[in-house]
Amino acid sequence: MAKQSLFQRLSKAYQRFQISKSPQMNLVWGFFLYTLIGFGLLALPIFHKTDVSILDSLFIATSAVSTTGLVTVSIFDAYNFFGQFIILLLIQVGGIGYMTLTTYFLLFTTKRITHWHKKVIGAEFTLPKTIKISDFIKSVILFTLFMEIIGAICFYIAFKQDGMQTLQAIWFGVFHSVSAFCTAGFALFNDSFVGFSDNGFVNTIISVLAIAGSLGFIVITDLWYRITKRSEKLSFTTKIVVCGFVILLLIGTVLIYFTDPLIAASDSPLMLAFFQSMTAMTTVGFNTLDTGALWNPILLFVVFLMYIGASPSGTAGGLKITTLTAMLAILKSRLVGQSRISFMKRTIPFERLYVATSTFILYTSVIFLFSFLLSFTETFEFQDILFEVASSLGTVGLSTGITADLSTVGKVLVILLMFIGRVGVLTFGFALLERKSITTEEILEDDLAV
Repeated sequence: MAKQSLFQRLSKAYQRFQISKSPQMNLVWGFFLYTLIGFGLLALPIFHKTDVSILDSLFIATSAVSTTGLVTVSIFDAYNFFGQFIILLLIQVGGIGYMTLTTYFLLFTTKRITHWHKKVIGAEFTLPKTIKISDFIKSVILFTLFMEIIGAICFYIAFKQDGMQTLQAIWFGVFHSVSAFCTAGFALFNDSFVGFSDNGFVNTIISVLAIAGSLGFIVITDLWYRITKRSEKLSFTTKIVVCGFVILLLIGTVLIYFTDPLIAASDSPLMLAFFQSMTAMTTVGFNTLDTGALWNPILLFVVFLMYIGASPSGTAGGLKITTLTAMLAILKSRLVGQSRISFMKRTIPFERLYVATSTFILYTSVIFLFSFLLSFTETFEFQDILFEVASSLGTVGLSTGITADLSTVGKVLVILLMFIGRVGVLTFGFALLERKSITTEEILEDDLAV
């Protein structure tokens, strides 16, 4: 038998390591490995236009894999074409998920998925029982490619109309299409899309891509089932996600339109109001005006939209609309004295309620903790710190302009926030506290006044 190469031995050792760990720990290690590879590549001077510090390279790599979009250096000015291409690959991998490409390749070659892959996919994407994992994976890949190709073509047309050279328009079109669909918020323009604030075509392209990505692959798969007659009706999850998204988006647009002085004084107030609401909810993170100049009450409302986010199993971050729905269902059922927790005449399983409650508590606690820590390390106004924390954990990428001026410790804290936001607070918690076997000690039931 031929002697195995070092690479083969390392590969088998890593596979044994993966199988020995929980699905949640696999996700954490997977995203960490991608981030580490991206950091290693971006730290190489051959991909730089100017000097980029080690910490900034790590920050950009984490921001790309987590599809956040916060940056401490200008992507266009700091990295050459190959450096930008590496960032694009990291965004793509981060956007569609750690296990998606591997599982799709497995499906394509062997027509089946292993039990281990199913467990990790189940941990990465919370899927309703009505959707098969194999169909879900195929829809993720095909829908992503379709939307990003259409988006790149549309961006190319828009940039050419704006006077950009052909080759640059092609690259900018591809880069921003992937960034928009993966709700990454990375732009090759130093002011994001402020220069296109009154360009309806560009605003529409970004909005369509970001909404399509953030609504989630569950919704897309479910809609495909309905169109192809494989299902008689849309799932409860899809109805909740779509209705919740539309309601919050409308509330945000109307509130920003009628109350913010900066929006009211602009030439395109409705388009600006819609875009700021959309970019926060979808967590795409592009901005068409100076976010730091928004009125404080509107900044707080944008924090709320970033906190909620969009759909599970999509490219957006945040707490998720479904988690908010579960919390509202608990509140409503308690107030009216129902024994079962229901919403829209549907009873929600207790297992889902436990997950939603745990996610809500952990997510809110992380925001409080890191706002507290950054208040020690930074000298900025508290609303700027809270905004940065919500944007980092929600993998949004919007900022009031403090990111590049963060201290070393502040940057490290934000890196950790972005990583936790991409992995998911509950998954990260599970990974840190590996599930122990059930104790044999006697557990006594008692009362607690609440």
